[in-house]
Parts: sequence; structure tokens; C-alpha cells
Amino acid sequence: MTGDVLVLGGYGNFGKRICAGLARHGVAVIVAGRDAAKARSLAASLPGARGLSLDIHRDLPPVLAREKPAVVVHTCGPFQGSDYSVARACIAAGIAYIDLADGRDFVRGFATLDAEARDAGVALITGASTVPGLSSAVIEHYRHQFARLDGVDVGISPGQKTERGLATIRAILSYVGKPLRPFAGHPRAYGWQDIRSWTFPVFGKRWLANCDIPDLDLLPKAYGIRDIRFGAGVELAFMQWFLWLASWPIRWGWPLDLTRFAGVLLTVSRWFDIFGSDTGGMYMTLRGEGHDGQPMRKTWTIVAEAGDGPNIPCIPAIVLARKLCEKGPGLPAGAYPCVGRVSLDDYVKELEPFEIKTCIS
Repeated sequence: MTGDVLVLGGYGNFGKRICAGLARHGVAVIVAGRDAAKARSLAASLPGARGLSLDIHRDLPPVLAREKPAVVVHTCGPFQGSDYSVARACIAAGIAYIDLADGRDFVRGFATLDAEARDAGVALITGASTVPGLSSAVIEHYRHQFARLDGVDVGISPGQKTERGLATIRAILSYVGKPLRPFAGHPRAYGWQDIRSWTFPVFGKRWLANCDIPDLDLLPKAYGIRDIRFGAGVELAFMQWFLWLASWPIRWGWPLDLTRFAGVLLTVSRWFDIFGSDTGGMYMTLRGEGHDGQPMRKTWTIVAEAGDGPNIPCIPAIVLARKLCEKGPGLPAGAYPCVGRVSLDDYVKELEPFEIKTCIS
């Protein structure tokens, strides 16, 4: 094994930030993607990095055998509807694996790889992103202040000018208007419906709607939460309401596949960047009972300015990849989600180079 971290989709929206984050800590990075020129161009800008051409559907096993990285970081979404071929290739090669999956079914089924991963003695971690990586870190940090944690409400709203990728748009469109599998406190919900607003510090009111994410399954199971809600939205209200309106024909049963229009919608959305900002954020409200027997509520918020928001989902992969590369206690063998694997202190420390701040109320 080398000490390298192989980042699949390494020059993409999240991949390039993970590569840069690891390089800042002196970790040797292999920037991988189908476009060799893009991979080598990014690698040339990072100390100790290399770039190579790789198609994960065709080239991965021989590349793993040749390069022998310590860790593979998989950023090639969308993960909705994806299989576990990349993770299985890592098991076969005896290499640790991390992904940024936000697909609820993908993360839910990942435990089927647990026995294989344990037998191979490798750690496979899914969902190393904002959810559930950061959301569980916030709960871990504050839950001991509660005698009982009953509910969690989470919302994310990026700035209109924040860099966004096609995979993210496809992931959202894959569940707009579709029935979501029941989750704690919500036996019936639909994607991008139940529209509501939240007022953030710094940038004010944003609209949010239902998203289908792994936290809906993972957090109630891990923390005994009886009510959970997650919403996401875009900065410009008319775009949020457009998606909400588009969700209704799908809910009514019309045979529409919005993912086919992901590229067009991404292009059109960029036409309106001039009307938006580069500021976004996330809030988490925890509700329950304090140790004095009284109702207790805490709201934690993170705000990103100067277009630095896309760094937030990258932190768990950076922290975990470093841990897997370092000598000493690492991560246990097996296949499991990124729940409680990154501390909030480590998360916030990794964000110090950026225009990002947090507050609690």
C-alpha cells in the first residue's frame, strides 16, 4: 500500500476541494477522472499530487492493483440508483473506501457489505458529507445537554452564486414530487413539498422543502429521535416555487422524468446568478427535555460566505481519509454510515481557512 488517497471525480465540484484539503495536510493525492487533462491540470496545482485518467465502470480494479492507494474517496454522484461496484472493488483490493453518498436507498443498503468488509479487514464509510457527517456531529456535541432528545429539524440553503454540479441537480430531481419512505413523525411526505421558510442570521429568509436524505433513517435509529424533518432550498424564491409546482404533476402520477432535464435546468439556473448571492447556510434545531425536566430547544447554525459553502460537505471525507492514512488507531473494519465519526470540533477546525462561521442559540 502507498499512503496515497485516490479521489474519484477528483476535479469535480467536491472532489477538487477534497484534493486541496488533503494536500494542505501533506497527504499525497491521486486526482482521478475520465478527463486526463483536467485531472493532471488540478494535480499540477497541488503539492505531491498526481493525475490520471480513470473510468470507474471500466478501469477501477486494474488501477487499484497498480496504484495501491491507502484510501479511495468516491465523489462520482449522483448515488441515487447507483450500485456498490466501487466499494466492492475496494474490498477485493483490500483498500479503505469513503463516499459522499446522499442517496437514501444507497446509504440504507450499504450495510449489506459489512460482512465482506470485515472479512477483508477494511473500513468502508458511506455518507461522509454534510448529511449525516455534520448533522450527526452536531447531535453528538449537544445531545448530552438533553435528558431526552425528541426531535430534529434541519435545513440547508446554498447561495445562488455558489458553485453547483450536475450530479447534485440530478439527485434533487430524482425525488421531486415522489412519495418518500415514511420516517419518524412523518408517515406520509413527498419530495420538494411541505414548503416552508426559515430566517437565517446574516442572509435572512429562505424557502425550504422536503428532501429525501439518509438522515431520515439514520438519525432516529442512532439517537432515538421521534420526529425528524429535513428541508433544502435555493436562494431565489421563484426558483424554489417553480420546483414545488413541478412536484405536483409527479405526485398526481404523471410519467415525468425530471432528471432528463437536469442539464437544461442547471444552465438556466445560472442565468439568474446575477440576482443572487454567494452566501448560504444550514441550521439544526434540537428539541427535547433538559435535565431539569423542562422543555429544551437549541438551534445550531453555520453560515458560509464568499462562495465557500461547497467546502462544508467535503470535510468528513478529508478528516476520515487523513485518519485512515495516519499510523495509530484508525477506523474499524466494516461497512457503515458516517454517523458520529467526525467530531464537531474537528469539523469546524477544518473549516477555519474559509469564510464560514457558526453560532448556537
